[in-house]
Amino acid sequence: MPVPTPHITAKLDDFAKTVLMPGDPKRARFIAENFLEDAVLVNDVRGVQGYTGYYKGKRVSVMASGMGMPSIGIYSYELFHFYGVENIIRVGSAGALHPDLHIRDIVIGMGACTNSNYVRQFELPGNYAPIASYKLLKKAAEAAEKMGLRYMVGNVFSSDTFYDDSMSTIEWQKMGVLAVEMEAAALYMNAARAGKNALCICTISDSIVGK
Repeated sequence: MPVPTPHITAKLDDFAKTVLMPGDPKRARFIAENFLEDAVLVNDVRGVQGYTGYYKGKRVSVMASGMGMPSIGIYSYELFHFYGVENIIRVGSAGALHPDLHIRDIVIGMGACTNSNYVRQFELPGNYAPIASYKLLKKAAEAAEKMGLRYMVGNVFSSDTFYDDSMSTIEWQKMGVLAVEMEAAALYMNAARAGKNALCICTISDSIVGK
């Protein structure tokens, strides 16, 4: 598909090889205005803002993903396949499923369990385990350690629902899942299929099991 796409108005070289993806367009703008130098708006279709600038001399882009796997699925697919992006790092929020995780702690998603049917499009003859790019995960964990942040590395649960009357999310805690969010699994699958790199880094915003 030629660019621009129906969802991204940017020109072919408007995005850096690495894109940060918060869910909220306002977070994308905040990151661009507060952390990037010479940031330029490259996309605003449907209010989904994307910027490209420089962080410590390195060209970096940031663009919102919207909420849920269908939304991040569209944007990450187009960035990987049509815009030549090599690395997408989701930066968002998650609900803690581990009692030792507190508000503002960091979770780095090693793998992403899910209740989504997103994987069915690939027609695999079995189950698939969506995982992060090891090189990105290693760098993120090393950076968190160096900065003295409170963080944990492990599986997250990517849910198709935000409001869940069944409280089935608690069952994932029994499998050692650290936190629940709504995008990582689709991002990891798209990256795997495209032969690219992806990582999910979430800040704990609330807890399902803690205080």
